[in-house]
Amino acid sequence: MSNLANFQSILVNKNSITIYTDGSSRGNPGPGGYGTVLIWGTVKKELSQGYRLTTNNRMELMAVIAALEALKKNDLELVIYSDSSYVVKAVMEGWLNKWIKTNFKGGKKNSDLWMRYYELSKKHNIHFKWVRGHAENVMNNRCDELATQAADGNNLLVDEGYEKGL
Repeated sequence: MSNLANFQSILVNKNSITIYTDGSSRGNPGPGGYGTVLIWGTVKKELSQGYRLTTNNRMELMAVIAALEALKKNDLELVIYSDSSYVVKAVMEGWLNKWIKTNFKGGKKNSDLWMRYYELSKKHNIHFKWVRGHAENVMNNRCDELATQAADGNNLLVDEGYEKGL
């Protein structure tokens, strides 16, 4: 099946969910947040959370993790839109599998979050699509709003992985 045909079959499948994600950091490191929008048919759910000290890459990845953790069923067809080349390429170009095989040798960062993503990813058929950030994609822009509002908000959580140096 061609990539286009596979993508089209995902769009009409009842067990498919479209997910948009974004992460933000006010300073790198600095206060940060993530935003995600999950869409299943006509149902839409928004998630966001802020952290007191983190990095942009960690928040980009946390947005994906938060979406996956919110799912109540397994074996779903997921299309995840992200403006993070770091996240999209790590998964789609096989970087993550190499990092895992070498136990994140060479100082690869965010191993705590990558392993969390990896375990969650086994439950679903996931396809990532890169989108240009701060452009004309309404849902990506909404995720950006959620992420920046979370980073600027009160009740910021501790990003334990970052603060412990993982």
